[in-house]
Amino acid sequence: MKLQVAIDRVTLDEAVKLTHELDGVVDIIELGTSLIKDYGLLALKDAPFNVQSSEILYDLKTNDEGVYEFEKGFDANADILTVMAGSSLDTIEQVYDVTEKRNKEMLIDLLEVDNNKISEIAGFDNAIYGLHHSKDSKDSFDAVDTLDKFKKNFPDIKKVAVAGGIDLKQAKAIATQGIADTIIVGGKIVKTDNPVDSAKQFMEAIK
Repeated sequence: MKLQVAIDRVTLDEAVKLTHELDGVVDIIELGTSLIKDYGLLALKDAPFNVQSSEILYDLKTNDEGVYEFEKGFDANADILTVMAGSSLDTIEQVYDVTEKRNKEMLIDLLEVDNNKISEIAGFDNAIYGLHHSKDSKDSFDAVDTLDKFKKNFPDIKKVAVAGGIDLKQAKAIATQGIADTIIVGGKIVKTDNPVDSAKQFMEAIK
C-alpha cells in the first residue's frame, strides 16, 4: 500500500520545502489543485522540487482539453495526473492514451459520480480509481465502508485510492481491509508541527 501526501493551499516556496522534506519518506507527493491554479504548470515546472525518490502527482482535475492538459502536465515533470470521472468518455480515453504513451500514470477522480458512470469508465486497466469525499460536503465519510461497497460493485477494478479526512486509525483499518492501493492524506500530515514524523507514523500504520 502506498501513502500519498497532498500539499495544498500553501505558497510555492512552502510546497518546495515540504516536498524536499517528504521526498523518500512517502510514496507519492501530490501538488494540489490550489497550487496549480495559484501558480500554473510553468511555475511548477521551473520550481526546484528536484524529487529523487517519491513520485509526483499533479491534481489537475482535468474535465476537458484533456490531451493538451496532460501533455503539459507530464512536460512539467509529473509522474501522475488526475482526470475527473465526470468528464466525457472521449476525454478519459484520450488522456489515458497520452498517459500510456508517456509510460506514466493517471488517477480518475470519482468525486460525485454514480455507479452507472463508474461502470462506463471501469475498463482502464492501468488507471487508478480515486474514491474522493468532497472537502465541501457536510456528510460524514466512512472510508472502510465506502471501499467495501466499491469492491463489491466493481471487483475488476485493480487500482483504488481513497481520500477524505483519513486519520491514523482509519489508515490502519484501510490497510487491514486490503482493498485500497493508495491512501491519500493532506492536513493530518502537512498541517502538523512535524510533517515528516507524521508521515512516518502513517507509513508505519499502513505497511
